[in-house]
Amino acid sequence: MNRAERLAAVLDLLADSGQVEVDDIISKLGVSAATARRDLDTLAQQQLLTRTRGGAIGQSVAYDLPARYKQERHAPEKLLIARAASALVTRGDVVGLCGGTTSTAISGVLSSRADIAEAGPHANLTVVTNAINIAAQLAMRPQIKTVVTGGVVHARSYELVGAYAESVLDQVRLDLAFIGVNGVDATIGATVNDEREAAVNALMARRATRAVLVADSSKIGHVAFAALGTLDQFSALITDAGISAQQLAAFSEAGLEVIVA
Repeated sequence: MNRAERLAAVLDLLADSGQVEVDDIISKLGVSAATARRDLDTLAQQQLLTRTRGGAIGQSVAYDLPARYKQERHAPEKLLIARAASALVTRGDVVGLCGGTTSTAISGVLSSRADIAEAGPHANLTVVTNAINIAAQLAMRPQIKTVVTGGVVHARSYELVGAYAESVLDQVRLDLAFIGVNGVDATIGATVNDEREAAVNALMARRATRAVLVADSSKIGHVAFAALGTLDQFSALITDAGISAQQLAAFSEAGLEVIVA
């Protein structure tokens, strides 16, 4: 386990109960007491937690998320997907993140990476997002330049949609875009529940050098209302080990690389 993975694991422990002790980190991650304390100090410097005597508690933030972000199904799978997505990101990249729970998980993993959080005169990563919860989360990370599209807030997803969002995306270039969906089918392609979200997500994908679908395996084979387009506009799909061999073969035949987290 490298340092970035270890820091993410510490945050996972913290998320379970809202607090973590040095002894917990030592026993569950198999590290020394000095390493555990250094990791907690690093995360405190990144404002991801608050240090206490012998451990840490969760960092309070100035916003709240809808219930769907707090009690999301398939959370472990989404964290694995987020880590696989983070592995594709190089320091200095411009990354597009649409809204949704998987994109929110990616945002959290990226913000905990030691190379991105490292202090310096310039931002180590630029994130372009139409999700106001992701923007609020990243606003506390001084080494991440956060660009927010305009638009009308979609109350269900916290996404900004409409002509203003599309206007901003038309003026930027992305190295990578991670596109979350409600369904992905090897024949029909990627789909979401709302046509306004579909329009913004499809445009974000087109503005990227590499567009990657992110979806847990429960979304595979499902078809939602609004189409983003065919699979040939995406370079890969990141999903979890719940994908079947038949589904893997179908995506391979369609020319889409599948990364199993």
